[in-house]
Amino acid sequence: MKCLLPSKESWPNEEYLIRLLDDESEVVKEALLKLFKENSDNAQLFLCKVSKHNSLAGKHARAIQEKLGWTDGREIFLQFIQSQRYELESGWFLLDKTVFPTMDASVVSLTLDALADRARELMVPPMEVKHQCAIINRVLFHENSFRGAGKNFENPNNSFIHKVLETKTGLPITLSLIYILIARRLGLELEPIGLPGRFMVGCFSERVPFYIDVWAGGRFIELEEMSSYLGLSSDECSGSVLLPVTIGETLARACRNLAHHYALWGKKKEAEMFQDFVVEFEKTLKIEPHAP
Repeated sequence: MKCLLPSKESWPNEEYLIRLLDDESEVVKEALLKLFKENSDNAQLFLCKVSKHNSLAGKHARAIQEKLGWTDGREIFLQFIQSQRYELESGWFLLDKTVFPTMDASVVSLTLDALADRARELMVPPMEVKHQCAIINRVLFHENSFRGAGKNFENPNNSFIHKVLETKTGLPITLSLIYILIARRLGLELEPIGLPGRFMVGCFSERVPFYIDVWAGGRFIELEEMSSYLGLSSDECSGSVLLPVTIGETLARACRNLAHHYALWGKKKEAEMFQDFVVEFEKTLKIEPHAP
């Protein structure tokens, strides 16, 4: 994490500040935030030092850094890639924070909770998995008008989950992600399917798998229909192509999309950052590099 040098402004005793970090009083918390905002150079250096400690104060320092957007999202995401301890929802939050450091993950989680709660209201158990997915379709694509990005497909915001929840417009991969995260809140284990040129959702809990095309408003496709639906030969649609991809592969694909879309937008710095993430995923997970 990069830290700025302190300014010459007066700054309280840091041992005193460390004790205040543990104070549960809302008044104290607000006063600290005000102090840190008004003395950002000193505050960033202070919080950076304290956040490295494995203590309660260190935990509070990290929380304040995140709240104020003073975390190095790029470095944190690189560490996440290298850790190989992947979780889909939190991993995507870290991806968003590489560009939007003040993104509030709790707000995103609550939005997903609300969509899942609405779907739960409409369910009358016992219900087959496909009927439960039909209700998710209703909540997402009919009641809330989520849709695929058409003319605006190459806008990088279509790859960030919090932006897609705001605009209700996204790529197949982000719409699939939202679908899966809502389903998991309902106790349904759906899987990401990384097809060539298309990302979909798969259900493997039934005797015969079926697939959900979020780009087509949640259309159900049976296993035997997939080759003709995708315009692929039977050979192309055999083997592993219809099986789930890992969380790491899913996030790597998102980074690949972002590198491409930022390059198209002339955002060289962002394009290079996401290409670095792709290279790190390929190295860490031993994924075959994709052709440009």
